[in-house]
Amino acid sequence: MTTELEGLAERLREFARVREWEQFHTPKNLAMALAGEVGELVAEFQWLTAEESRHPDAEALARMRTELGDVTLYLVRLADVLGVDLVEAARDKLDHNDRRYDADRYRGSARKAPPTA
Repeated sequence: MTTELEGLAERLREFARVREWEQFHTPKNLAMALAGEVGELVAEFQWLTAEESRHPDAEALARMRTELGDVTLYLVRLADVLGVDLVEAARDKLDHNDRRYDADRYRGSARKAPPTA
């Protein structure tokens, strides 16, 4: 992980430790909490037009920022508990997608690539 993500993971670890919450921070519970927070983020966009979603008003943006923070915290904590380097995992996935979605073949297209073997 990058230094900033490592620092955030360490701070979350300490936050959970001093509250004796490690017992609740199982991968299952953290994944479920993450899904719930993603749902709260999605709810902020639910009735917006595409244009409104690109330019939310200040109040909506503040709520979105809070939900993005929650999503990030749960994702970093889950990765830390599982021992996954988020940056490495993201880079690996981007490398995979780069191979899977050839730029010339998929430029301007939203179609999904066939499943990989």
